[in-house]
Amino acid sequence: MVDLVAKSPGAGLLPVTVGTLTLAEVDLGHLTSVAPYIGQEEAASTALKSAHGMAFPAPNRATGKEGARAIWFGRGMALLAGPAPDAALATPAALTDQSDAWACVTLTGDGAEDALARLVPVDLRAVHFKRGHTVRSLIMHMNGSITRIGADCFLILVFRSMVGTLVHDLKQAMEGVAARS
Repeated sequence: MVDLVAKSPGAGLLPVTVGTLTLAEVDLGHLTSVAPYIGQEEAASTALKSAHGMAFPAPNRATGKEGARAIWFGRGMALLAGPAPDAALATPAALTDQSDAWACVTLTGDGAEDALARLVPVDLRAVHFKRGHTVRSLIMHMNGSITRIGADCFLILVFRSMVGTLVHDLKQAMEGVAARS
């Protein structure tokens, strides 16, 4: 009998440090899409706040904090990251486990905005994209989610199957930023 071993998406690829920047894999815990049924948006937000201490996020925003976040993930959808969803959420919203579908990394350090500017067609500078702001966008040629979680820290999610490409592209961008210093 073959023993199968579970691996994280970035096993053997991360962490990567170049200059002042570090790209590291993070385990966000459970990842659950929360899609309120028609007319149940307020009830879903109330249930999310009651069960997990955060409201349903507005478009392009994230609520909560490390360990329990709700990230806007598209029209009428949020990604609950951290806790397993409370059963009360299943009444006003459709819940789908996404835990194995996404690779989750952080890009931290002085120059993180500059590295992402090489790959993302969105202005992620702090003056426009503050802590708690999130965007679904292309990252080079991949679809992904980017959330600012600190002054020089971004949470990036891409499909699990694309993590090798993400690491490659971000490492090149990080090297380009380091070469300017």
